[in-house]
Amino acid sequence: MFNKKVAIIYNLNAGHGRAGKKLEQVKSEFMKKGLDFDLFLGEYPGYGQKIVSELDFDKYDGLISAGGDGSLFEVINGYYANKRKVEIPLGILPIGTGNAFAHDMDLDSSKWKEAIDIIAKANTKRVDVGYFHTKGKDYYFLNILGLGFVADVSETAGKLKIFGNVSYTLGVIYRTIKLDSDFLTMEIDGKTIQRQSLFVEVSNTRYTGADFLMAPNAKVDDGLFDVTIAKIMTRRKLLQSLAKVFTGEHIYIEEIETYQVKKIKIESDSPRILTPDGELMGSTPVEIECLPQAIKVFWR
Repeated sequence: MFNKKVAIIYNLNAGHGRAGKKLEQVKSEFMKKGLDFDLFLGEYPGYGQKIVSELDFDKYDGLISAGGDGSLFEVINGYYANKRKVEIPLGILPIGTGNAFAHDMDLDSSKWKEAIDIIAKANTKRVDVGYFHTKGKDYYFLNILGLGFVADVSETAGKLKIFGNVSYTLGVIYRTIKLDSDFLTMEIDGKTIQRQSLFVEVSNTRYTGADFLMAPNAKVDDGLFDVTIAKIMTRRKLLQSLAKVFTGEHIYIEEIETYQVKKIKIESDSPRILTPDGELMGSTPVEIECLPQAIKVFWR
């Protein structure tokens, strides 16, 4: 039950600008549900984090991230930067390109009205939060943190945004041609392993991006990350493996290792860029920890 109102952090540029065109419909739907709200419109990177970090949580019954995975990353980092005295639930309005966390709630950009209905019912669930430390700074994530091939693809795709949704496919093709690996030393819950690896994904949710079922056995509230490590394989085998990510069957490939962990520290033979929730930020070495059921989320 809402006694106050919700704060909506709305990324106008989410979904290649489609979110901005949908704004009036979204406002109308919140009003139909009888929800009072303050709307904060973001048009530049970092806006969501700045607004949430300065927000007076006492005025609100909920904090809504309206956008995609990048928007949610900003909101969760603003949440932890906020010197809050009260805890308010987080709501997800999936109107971005990638909605991985929403996907674990059986939501996507076509179900944004259903997402508002979930918020209006005010049922909550505690979920895990990912924390990582890199280059002297602390960050938080709700979906996934990757490095190696997966981060390289994101970096290349980001330079090819002019091509729209095809940019990620072009990134995969380019990085497959330029394929390289890293010698990694990983400390997993106190046990050290070393691997020559193509990529590592540390997952809190099952999905990454729009449709990649990277960690089919992950649960958002079990206090554990599901870690996927891809060892050395041929380019052809890598492409075959990536095709299987859509169904989660990649975890059965011989060159793929999986672990469930609370903490993981990763060092590489040379610094490698990180991609938390699709963003590009920080580099190895990195320390990552699962914070069990650290935040409330409006849930079915």
